Parts: sequence; structure tokens; C-alpha cells
Amino acid sequence: MNDSLILEVAEFEHDVLTGIYSEETGRPQPLRFTIKVRMKPLSRYDPDTPLDDSKNYMDLKFAASGALPEGVHFKLIEAVADHVCETLFLQDRRIEAVTVKIVKLAIAEAGEQIGITLHRERRE
Repeated sequence: MNDSLILEVAEFEHDVLTGIYSEETGRPQPLRFTIKVRMKPLSRYDPDTPLDDSKNYMDLKFAASGALPEGVHFKLIEAVADHVCETLFLQDRRIEAVTVKIVKLAIAEAGEQIGITLHRERRE
């Protein structure tokens, strides 16, 4: 079995123009993102291993916020997730796979989690 490294940002909330909610209200919809990226790890991480030998977690958060084009209405949240995946693949060649879970907060009635999970492997 091969080693792998999973970096994660969990339950990050950001408003995005998406779906029927945004279409009907003209306002962005609150979404909760959990993003996981799989990378090939180094053979060992010593206390003095440089920061550049891993991925900055803030890049994951940026992909689900600042990297989303402002004013663009994504009809499907799948398109939002796809944009996050592509952003991360373009940022760093070391990323082998990305998983994006998006929960639509505006339509939950009793605390249930309604949304999608998209997993993409890097295509070579």
C-alpha cells in the first residue's frame, strides 16, 4: 500500500451565487465546504522540514472563497465543487486528488445536511 497525505479544511462557510435559492432571491447562498486534498508525502517529516514541503491550508480555503469568480451564478453546486478542484490542481502539481463536500445551509429544515460530495483525481 502506498503512503498518502490528506490535507483538510473542514466546515468552512462561504456565500456563493448558486442554485434555485440564488436564482429566486438574487442573493448568494450560504454553503459549508469541507475540502480534502491527497498528496504524495515525503518519506519522512523531521522537525526542521521546510513549510514548502507541504501545502498551505489557506490555499484550500482560498479555492472555496477568493478564487470563485465574483458575480458569477453557478447553476449547480457541482460546478462550484468542480471550480474548487480545478483551482487546486492548477495551484500545485503535487496534488493527486481533491474531494469537495458542499452542504447547502439555506435549505436545511431540521439540521440535516443537504448537498454533494465531488471527488476528482488528477488527469495527466
